[in-house]
Amino acid sequence: MFLIKTLSVFALGLALFAPAFAAEPVSTSYFGNTAIGGKDTVSYFSVKARSSHQVVEGLDRFEVEHLGATWRFASQASADKFTANPAAYVPEYNGYCSNALASGEGLIKTDGSVWEFFGDKLHLFYAEAGRQRWITGDWKAYNQEAAKAWAAILKKH
Repeated sequence: MFLIKTLSVFALGLALFAPAFAAEPVSTSYFGNTAIGGKDTVSYFSVKARSSHQVVEGLDRFEVEHLGATWRFASQASADKFTANPAAYVPEYNGYCSNALASGEGLIKTDGSVWEFFGDKLHLFYAEAGRQRWITGDWKAYNQEAAKAWAAILKKH
């Protein structure tokens, strides 16, 4: 009887916490749950950011929970835009390094400071070398490889 009760409690615990494990992975800080180094993901899409290639830091007073991570924004307006349509602003592969995925290295976290748009999609990179590889190489082929790797990772989650 004890074993049955223990297994029932264990099964209930799994059922309650399964959604947390089923969520897509997001590139978060090593010592917290802040996505993409706390950068304001909406700001990348502004004309100013694209022309200056400058990153805007988010503030802890403008935070939104999405995909099990905390996303920071520079303003309430930016947080509201994200909340209205997160899919429009979340970087490809939820902020993990696009180059690492394309190269078969798996999920490598980024801090949001190395980035580029390919097509109309925001891609983050662990290092400038990966970004340069995509700029000077066949980014479409790299993106196809990254997408395959990402799909395989999502199947496991």
